[in-house]
Amino acid sequence: MEKAHRHRVTKCLLSVVAALSLVTAASAQDYPKRPISMIVPFAAGGTSDVIARVVAEQMASALGQPIVIENIAGAGGSTALTRASRAEPDGYTIAIGNAGTSAASYTIYPLLPFKPDAFAPIAMVAKTFGIVALRKDFPAKDLKEFIAYARSNPGKVNLGHAGVGSSNFLICKSFLQAAGIEVTLVGYRGAAPALTDAIGGQIDGVCDAAASVSQAIDDRLVRGLVIGSTVRLATLPDLPTSAEAGLAEFEAQGWNGLFAPKGTPPDIIAKLNAAARTAVESDAVKKRFHSLSTVAPDSGELTPEVLQQLVTRDVEKYRKLLEVKK
Repeated sequence: MEKAHRHRVTKCLLSVVAALSLVTAASAQDYPKRPISMIVPFAAGGTSDVIARVVAEQMASALGQPIVIENIAGAGGSTALTRASRAEPDGYTIAIGNAGTSAASYTIYPLLPFKPDAFAPIAMVAKTFGIVALRKDFPAKDLKEFIAYARSNPGKVNLGHAGVGSSNFLICKSFLQAAGIEVTLVGYRGAAPALTDAIGGQIDGVCDAAASVSQAIDDRLVRGLVIGSTVRLATLPDLPTSAEAGLAEFEAQGWNGLFAPKGTPPDIIAKLNAAARTAVESDAVKKRFHSLSTVAPDSGELTPEVLQQLVTRDVEKYRKLLEVKK
């Protein structure tokens, strides 16, 4: 009797597993059936937000459903990613992250309620370039003069960024480490409000990605100081690279990637990846990225595995940059 009972229980469990598998397969097959939410971990107007909107528009066309942008600012992106990590893993909530929110944050906020494995990578969607820009009336005219000024006035210069843990914060930290200077870093709830204060002269400058600051430089609202890249940008031909400006150690080339909550079915990840690939390879995105001084990944860089490798690499990279020596 006991053996027969166990046999019946086993058959029931196998039936449940099979049924769930069929439901999952069916849900992946007809996905998406309703709008998708894309969480952006910063205020509207910053680099991640602009890139998210450009990519989401083309992904929505490929998927046949709208993608609704949700801006959730706070704690360098950690507030938003906490919410994303707790969302249902059904493909209807995804998030855009960068080296700050998805790698450095684990060193900056060691008590985060999530770990890197709380997310399933979908695809890298953009390569970004870090810039340091100053208010237009700042006394230093080039990088050499700025470093000399900062060393003569330790802690008195202030640079804004999009919040501790953001990619812009990492641009600042990388710049200060390379230059060997002490300045005051001012965190905001996104890149846009920091840039607004730099334009208005409330702060001395910003660490920002070219995507959100290049237009202000071009319009002479702020003055570009240096780009942490090995090549000049076509959209900012007069802005020197770090090597040209005499600070080759300053490197600030970043990325943006899409993530889903852990447990999202592989078939749904595959559909989202295909849509992201279609988006970044479209003429519309490439044209918009060019105007934003942003670069679309190469075809071979669009797999979930490549994005996972970036996260793993940068978690360690920024741990070394940011951890406090005991």
